[in-house]
Amino acid sequence: MFRILALMALTLSALATSGCGHGRPNSLPVGDAAYAVMSGKSDVLGDDIVRTGDHLSIRVMGEPELTSDAYIVDGKGAIQVPLAGELVVGGRTTSEIRDELTQRLGGRYIRSPQVSVGVSERRRTTFAVEGDVREPGIFEAVPGTTLLSAIAQAKSTTDTAKLDEVMIFRVKAGERFGARFNLSDIREGRASDPMILSGDTVVVGRSGLKNTWKQFLQAVPLFNLFYVFK
Repeated sequence: MFRILALMALTLSALATSGCGHGRPNSLPVGDAAYAVMSGKSDVLGDDIVRTGDHLSIRVMGEPELTSDAYIVDGKGAIQVPLAGELVVGGRTTSEIRDELTQRLGGRYIRSPQVSVGVSERRRTTFAVEGDVREPGIFEAVPGTTLLSAIAQAKSTTDTAKLDEVMIFRVKAGERFGARFNLSDIREGRASDPMILSGDTVVVGRSGLKNTWKQFLQAVPLFNLFYVFK
């Protein structure tokens, strides 16, 4: 029996050593610095806000050549409208776009134009969740998405997740930034729940100690079986 216990202890020690040997210090900002890095305005805005990639429906009464459902907002946030020229529409409401288009058309070409503007098709915006979650994947970003709701969409963390090493990566102005958050603090209300924006990637770290213990528990039946047949 003593030999069995000694072998189990040796195995646990080996598992712990292997579990810790591959870790590297995480130098991403935490606390207030993490929230400062991840501050920013989402491009996943309200239903009335236009963004890059959206399709706009523009109706000008009595002007079929101007009426279309396929005005596509380009990478500059603009559309091209016959007679009116280029309109910057990204980040603006459909009523603001309608007013400017009415002013442009009425100023030179059409008397008292009757204009309506709507979003006919939305560009799908997404974020990714990977690491120690039950169902990693790519999910649709909607207004109000937070870190907790993002993790929930991935069916929560696994038993081996390192809850104080949940990272968000974001690209701003062509540069990649990252920050680290403590999911336990957020769940218990000790820290605020950061917003997840379109294009973000959430990565949940793995706890070497939890993983080692899980491996040990999986190995225990083998030791019991060895002892019975010995």
